[in-house]
Amino acid sequence: MRRSRFAAYVTSLLLAAGAALAGATPAQAAPGPYVALGDSYSSGVGAGSYISSSGDCKRSTKAHPYLWAAAHSPSSFNFTACSGARTGDVLANQLAPLNSATALVSISIGGNDAGFSDVMTTCVLQSDSSCLSRINTAKAYVDSTLPGQLDNVYSAISAKAPNAHVVVLGYPRFYKLGATCLGLSETKRKAINDAADYLDNAIAKRAANHGFSWGDVRSTFTGHEICSGSSWLHSVNWFNIGESYHPTAAGQSGGYLPVLNSAA
Repeated sequence: MRRSRFAAYVTSLLLAAGAALAGATPAQAAPGPYVALGDSYSSGVGAGSYISSSGDCKRSTKAHPYLWAAAHSPSSFNFTACSGARTGDVLANQLAPLNSATALVSISIGGNDAGFSDVMTTCVLQSDSSCLSRINTAKAYVDSTLPGQLDNVYSAISAKAPNAHVVVLGYPRFYKLGATCLGLSETKRKAINDAADYLDNAIAKRAANHGFSWGDVRSTFTGHEICSGSSWLHSVNWFNIGESYHPTAAGQSGGYLPVLNSAA
């Protein structure tokens, strides 16, 4: 009888301890405040479903920041990314929601500073040599000027949101090479891809120097470039020129969102 009572007593203690441990495990909390900064690749130009109140910034409900917020329900979500933004625009117009409580920041920036639109216009309308010359000018800018501009933005983010996890997202390569495809020559396509790598490598280095996470989308877009037959990027759209060379809705959900999920 005594052994039976002792066993029951020990069992009750173990059950009580187990219950206490289970009760001590906190419930999974919702993510803290999330702020999405950047240019058209973050705002979602090319994905459609633009939020009317965003005006010319063309923030889309199919953009990766909006999709991430919908899936993870952060305690607050501020979406200030804007089409056409350069580093100076981020500093002047996008940082107001950041504060010490901000938990997550995502940003894509630098392409417009490096002359993305002019490079693509030159390469579409002019010769191979003109295209390569304009790309070389852009690369020189990426070497000489862009690092300092990125440092200014990244330092401002850290100052205003010192506790935030910051994810810096890059840009995809535009073209599948070696494919039969109407439009630009193979020489131009390769040079444009090389320029995307050059820009991404420069941005990744600055992000690392600030202790930020790097979100490389080149791998997720592989097989979905222009000329792939399953493109997640718009080619030249003469009827809506602003969407040219931007991710489609599939590019945002399949190319950018998984990278943000992994890096966040």
